[in-house]
Amino acid sequence: MKSDKLNKLTEIEEKSLTESERKSSTFSERKRLNEKIMEMCTPPNKEAYDRRGLPQLSDTEREKYHLIPLDEEEMVRKMVEGLIQKSVDQPFQAKAAGLAFIGTPEPVELEKRPEMALELLGEMKDNFRSLMLSMDICTKCGACVEQCQTYLGTGDPYNAPVARAELMRQIYKRYFTRAGRLFGRFAGGEDITQETINQWYKYFYQCNECRRCATFCPFGIDTCEVTIFARQILTKLGMVPDFITSVAKGMHKWGNNIAIPPAAMADTCHFIEEEMKDETGKNIPIPIDQEGAEVLFNPSSSELFVTFDSLKGVAKMFYAAGTSWTLSSKIIETANFGLFFDYGIMKEHNNRLIDEARRLRVKRIIAGECGHGWRTWRMFTPQLSKPMTFKLTHIQDETLDYMREGRIKLDPSANPLPVTIQDPCNMARACGYIEQPRQILRAVCEDFRDCWPRGDRNFCCGGSSGLLMDEFMRHRMLFSKPKAAQVYNTGALVLAAPCAICKAQLPNTMAYWQTGATVHGIVDLVGYALVL
Repeated sequence: MKSDKLNKLTEIEEKSLTESERKSSTFSERKRLNEKIMEMCTPPNKEAYDRRGLPQLSDTEREKYHLIPLDEEEMVRKMVEGLIQKSVDQPFQAKAAGLAFIGTPEPVELEKRPEMALELLGEMKDNFRSLMLSMDICTKCGACVEQCQTYLGTGDPYNAPVARAELMRQIYKRYFTRAGRLFGRFAGGEDITQETINQWYKYFYQCNECRRCATFCPFGIDTCEVTIFARQILTKLGMVPDFITSVAKGMHKWGNNIAIPPAAMADTCHFIEEEMKDETGKNIPIPIDQEGAEVLFNPSSSELFVTFDSLKGVAKMFYAAGTSWTLSSKIIETANFGLFFDYGIMKEHNNRLIDEARRLRVKRIIAGECGHGWRTWRMFTPQLSKPMTFKLTHIQDETLDYMREGRIKLDPSANPLPVTIQDPCNMARACGYIEQPRQILRAVCEDFRDCWPRGDRNFCCGGSSGLLMDEFMRHRMLFSKPKAAQVYNTGALVLAAPCAICKAQLPNTMAYWQTGATVHGIVDLVGYALVL
């Protein structure tokens, strides 16, 4: 079985390559790494999973249990294959309108970029001790190399975390250490050039900022932070992916990443209310701008555009628990792309939510399913944003409270198919949400199969840090190989992913790598299992 899955992984990858790519040393390395991936992602209890087997489902049963129709899955796979053929090695850079929005009317002139980058790096060195530690204490032991899905997927040496960080470290050593200033390259330093800046853009925008490498580093070096600092510098140089600035512009104008205006939001909520009425026979409201509600729920905007079942699950749960809640027409976005390229944008986003909570006079904010979004609220808001007079919590904590208090009733037979979990990087590694989602899944599913590795050792979906660009599809799929292997080895038909970026990336991953799994949020499964 293991060799079958390995062969499948390699065969699918090989189809997308040109003849020269198939003969390259990089592809030979990838084949070796595919074996490594399958070995790393084989759970210790795989035999028990295999013994449980997989149910044979009719089209009617697939619909009943909320699985993607087979013809739709095939359509997604072909779409991904088409985008892979048109993919490029680095994201398209933002145009003038996007740069003006972030305060850079046009890219800094080529010949001025190295000098400006040095100046910015010097400022960061003086202000952030974590950057200095990352620059100074790495011994290049290599413990991180084969723990990174971007390296495991591509075989590109510069995608090894230590090598990617070294692109900045060698500049730091050359200009900001005594040995580097005296001995240059002999002390591990390199002169900064425009080629250096180009390398930064290419490879720091191939980092998922997942922080998995940090869990294996014997010194605890977080190369994700190096990526964040590098991207901050690139932003000031006017080198930002067009996709990321377009998301930030949508957030600034409409309060959400996909630029849904308030009228469209209200219309969508009404549509979802009607669907829930048809499904349950009950009038389950989705309130908007209800002043004095107990809870301001802040979802991801994708829940009003694609992943409707996530918002349905939350609305049903609040209805069953008797919780007074509301959405805001001015912000429907937990995701915060400012984390990926500009702290000022992140702060503006956070403050917008705080202002809305005050305007609506709520007692607490509940964040929806988004890994990096929750990290920005929980880890950065107290330091970067306005003081809060209300409680900030996550939908998983709220769900567990309702379960403990007996405010909701759940029927796991509503989710009888094998289910595994994606631990979002910023939920598990950054915020410690490891057992909470598993407690919920064991309560709402009959056949939960934990993935391997799990928790803070889990692999990224491959789209994190904002790398959801269509032009980057080849890399996205390569980055997601370990995730596909994890799902292969559980035999799951449902992948529970409590994160908006994961829910955007993983349906493509599951279809392309032909895992047979459908992606849902955890709140989707809660909604299916609720007894109303």
